[in-house]
Amino acid sequence: MLTFLTRREQFNAAHRMYRQDLTEEENFRLFGKCANPNYHGHNYDLFVTVKGEVDHERPCIMDLKELKVIINDHVIEKLDHRNLNLDVDFMAGKMASTELLCIEIFKQLKGPIEAYAGVCLHSVRLAETENNSTECFG
Repeated sequence: MLTFLTRREQFNAAHRMYRQDLTEEENFRLFGKCANPNYHGHNYDLFVTVKGEVDHERPCIMDLKELKVIINDHVIEKLDHRNLNLDVDFMAGKMASTELLCIEIFKQLKGPIEAYAGVCLHSVRLAETENNSTECFG
């Protein structure tokens, strides 16, 4: 039977929403306080969902400890207490929106997770606040 398993992790990061081709005033009109030149931070909640077949011979999709290590090594260590605009290699040259960050996190996790036989990365959900989140499906 196809089953889904979700692991939640957390990280803190700063970012700034802005476009270099716009003036400070235009950026502020477009992105509001998120365009602050001194950046601002969030306590992000990251939800990684994998899927796979389970039965009596294979009762688990994958070892949760292994999933935690993959998420930590490929995402959390690169993002936690970092500036998304300045410090994160996979965000270089990209707008540090929650939507684009979610897509890039998905890309970072897909290969390492799917190296496990029968396991597929189903989705990544990233909550920037308790009221705002985005989700990316493979």
